[in-house]
Amino acid sequence: MVEIFQDLISYGHEQVAFFHDKDTGLKAIVGIHSTVLGPALGGCRMWNYASESEAVRDVLRLSRGMTYKAAVAGLRLGGGKAVIIGDARTEKSEAMLLAFGRCVESLGGRYITAEDVGMSVQDIDVMRTQTQFAVGGSNEGGSGDPSVMTAFGVFQGMKAAVKAAGLGEDLNGMKVAIQGVGHVGYHLASYLSAAGAQLIVTDIYPNQIERVVEEFGAEVVSADDIYGVQCDVFAPCALGAVLNSRTVATLKCKVIAGSANNQLENESDGFELMRRGIVYAPDYAINSGGLINVAAELDGYNKELVLGKVSQVYTTINNILQLSRQENIPPHVAADRMAEQRLKEKKSRGDRMPVKA
Repeated sequence: MVEIFQDLISYGHEQVAFFHDKDTGLKAIVGIHSTVLGPALGGCRMWNYASESEAVRDVLRLSRGMTYKAAVAGLRLGGGKAVIIGDARTEKSEAMLLAFGRCVESLGGRYITAEDVGMSVQDIDVMRTQTQFAVGGSNEGGSGDPSVMTAFGVFQGMKAAVKAAGLGEDLNGMKVAIQGVGHVGYHLASYLSAAGAQLIVTDIYPNQIERVVEEFGAEVVSADDIYGVQCDVFAPCALGAVLNSRTVATLKCKVIAGSANNQLENESDGFELMRRGIVYAPDYAINSGGLINVAAELDGYNKELVLGKVSQVYTTINNILQLSRQENIPPHVAADRMAEQRLKEKKSRGDRMPVKA
C-alpha cells in the first residue's frame, strides 16, 4: 500500500477507487487524476495484466495523460481512466459491464467513462443502462466510435507538423509510414490516401494490412523494418513506448505524427528526437480528436460542430511547435508546459467546473 500511495504522490492523483463484484468477477480500478478543469473523462480499458501493481500503474499513467490531453485541447474536463483486470475475449460479460456501470454511477459524476482497449461501442451501450456518466455509445445521444475523429485530428495535426519541418502543408506525394492500421490507423490511411500521400504500412494482423493494400495501394514492410523506412512522416498508431533508444537511432523520417498513446518510452527520447532534427507532434495533443468527440455528448452532440473543434488540432500542434522553437525545448516539454499553465491558471482562480448530476 505504501508503494501505491507513493505513486499517487508522484503522479499527483486526487483519487483512486478499487471495485470488486464477486458474482461477475469484476476487478476494476478507476483513477481520477484531476477535476480542476471539470469531471475526469477517460476510457475504460480491459486488459489481462500480469499483476495488480501493473494495472494500478497503468491506470495512474493513463489518467494523468488524459488530464494533459483535455487541458491542451481546451476542454472543460479533467483526466481519468479505468481498467478492468481480465481477458476481454474470454472473461467479459454483460453482467460484468452492468456491474462496472454501477461502479461508475457510484462516483457521482467525478469520473465519466468511455471505450478503450478491450471495450466496444456496444459495451458502452450496456454500461449506459446503469450510469448516466458514460459517453461514446451508439444509443440515444451517443457519438459512436471515436476512431474516425481521432484519425481526422491526427491528419490535421500532421499537416501542422510537416509545415513546421519545412516540408510545406500539402501532403500530396509525401511518404507516410503508418505503424498499425487498425481502427484509427485505417481511417488515417484513408484521409492520407485522399490527400495523395504514398503509404507504407505494417501491422501484426494480416487482414488489416490486406485492407489498406487493396483500398489505398499501400506498400507493406515488416514490423521491425517500419522504423528504418525512408519517409517524410512516421505515424505510430499502435503500441506505446515505440520511440526508444533502440528505434530512434534507426529513424529516417523528418516528422513523427501518430495516434498511439505514450509514444516516448522515456523523457530522454524526446530530447534525442530534437537533437536529430525530427519534428515530434506530442501524442496526447495530436490524438485528442476522439476525446473531443465523446466530450461533445455532454452538451448535446452535433457532428458539424465536432468536426470544427477537431480541426483545431492543427492550431494546437502549431502552437506547441512554435513554443518548442521559441524556448528551444522538445515539443513534448512544450505541450506539458501548456497543459500545466492552464491547470495553474484555473487553480489560481479557485473555482472548479461543476459536475453534472
